Amino acid sequence: MKYNTIEYKKIDEKMHVYEHSSGLKAFVIPKKGYSKKYATFATHYGSINNTFVVPGESEATRVPDGIAHFLEHKLFDQKDGNVMDKFSKLGSSPNAYTGFSQTVYLFSATDKFDENFNLLLDYVQNPYITEESVEKEKGIIGQEIKMYEDDPGWRSFFNLLRAFYKNNPVSIDIAGTVESISRINRDYLYKCYNTFYHPSNMVILVVGEVDVEKVFEQVEKNIRVSESKPEIKRIFPEEEKGLFKEINEQKMAVSLPMFQMGLKEDHVISKGFESLKREIVVKLLLEMVMGRSSKLYNELYTEGLINSSFDFDYTLEENYGFSMFGGESKDPMQVRARIADEIKNIRKNGLAESDYQRIKRAMNGRFVKGLNSVERISHMFIPAYFKDANLFDYFDVYDKITFEYIKEIFDDHFNLDNLALSVVNPM
Repeated sequence: MKYNTIEYKKIDEKMHVYEHSSGLKAFVIPKKGYSKKYATFATHYGSINNTFVVPGESEATRVPDGIAHFLEHKLFDQKDGNVMDKFSKLGSSPNAYTGFSQTVYLFSATDKFDENFNLLLDYVQNPYITEESVEKEKGIIGQEIKMYEDDPGWRSFFNLLRAFYKNNPVSIDIAGTVESISRINRDYLYKCYNTFYHPSNMVILVVGEVDVEKVFEQVEKNIRVSESKPEIKRIFPEEEKGLFKEINEQKMAVSLPMFQMGLKEDHVISKGFESLKREIVVKLLLEMVMGRSSKLYNELYTEGLINSSFDFDYTLEENYGFSMFGGESKDPMQVRARIADEIKNIRKNGLAESDYQRIKRAMNGRFVKGLNSVERISHMFIPAYFKDANLFDYFDVYDKITFEYIKEIFDDHFNLDNLALSVVNPM
C-alpha cells in the first residue's frame, strides 16, 4: 500500500495521504496515546449548490432549497434499517451535518474502529431512497424548520445574510422552507447524489491512534471506482457589490434585543493559501478591534451595552465572505454606532502594532492547542481541504503575515459602506 507521509516538525505532527484511483484523497493524522478515534467522510456539497449542470447534460438543473440537508437525512435510512442503530451496536457515536458548502458524515469511537469505519464508507456510498420514505421525511424536516424559525439567534443570523445578499443562496436557510422541501422527490435526491457524491468530490479524514495502512486498505477496498472523474459545474447568481439592505429587523418573543451585524466582503479570495491568510488576518483584526482585551469591548460591557454573549467570527467561501459580530444588547443601534466610530478612529490614528503582536501570539497558541482535539482537527481540516488548502498551512500563515499586510486588509475589509445590522426585537 503506497501512501505519502508529510512531517511538520515545528509542531511535532504527521499526516499520511493516500490517493484512491477514483480521485478521492484519504488522510490520517495520527494521535498517539489518544483513546478516541474520529473519522469523517465529507463531500464538497452544501445548501448553496442549488443550481448546477449534471455531468453529461448541457442545461442547468435548479433543485428545491434544502435538498442537500434533506439528502443528508436520507442517507441514514438503509434497506435493512437505520444506520444510527448499527453504529450504536458498535458502541460509537455517529453524526452528520450540512453546511453552506459541505456535507459531513462522521463517527467517534474508542473501540471497534475497523467495523465502524467500514460502516461509514458503506452507507454514505449506498443511498436507499423510496418515495414513501421521502414523504415521511418531509414531516420530520418540516418540524426542524419550524424549530429554527422560532430560534431568535438563528433568525438574527439569517436576517443579516439577507441584508448582505439579494440573490446569493447563502441567504437561504440550510434546511430550506416547508414549501421548498414539499417539492423534493426521489429523482431530485438521486440527481444531487450522483452529481456531488462522486469520490473525486469527497474526502476522508481519520484522526487518532489507528493502523494507518489498514485504514488505507479499507479505503482501497470500499471506495467505488468509476470510469471517469465528472466535471461539476456549479452555477451562482450574479450579486452586486455592497449591501442589499443596511438594517433588517424582526420581532420575536425575546426579553432583550438580539443582534448580529457584520461587514460583507466585496473581494472574495476563496482558494488556496491566500484564503487562509485572509481568514486569519480578519479574525486577528476583529480581535484587535472588539475582542475581550480591547478598549471598545470593555467600554461597551461596562456601560451595559453588551454582555458575555457578544462574539464574532469570519467566513470566506467559494462565492461569498463576511465578518459578523453580535449578541444581546439593550440598544443594538448604539452598539452599531460605537463600533463604526471605533473603525473610523482606527482609520484616522492607525492600528497598534503591540496589540497585533500580542494577539497574533495568542491566536497561534490557540491553533496549536486546538491540535490536541480530534474533533477540532476535523472541523478545521475539512473546510480548508475544500478550499485547496491544508490545515497545517495555518501554522505557516502566522510566520508570513506582516503588520503592513494587516493594515492593508483592515483598509479593505472594514469598509463602513458594507456594515449591515440585523436585530430581533421584543414583541
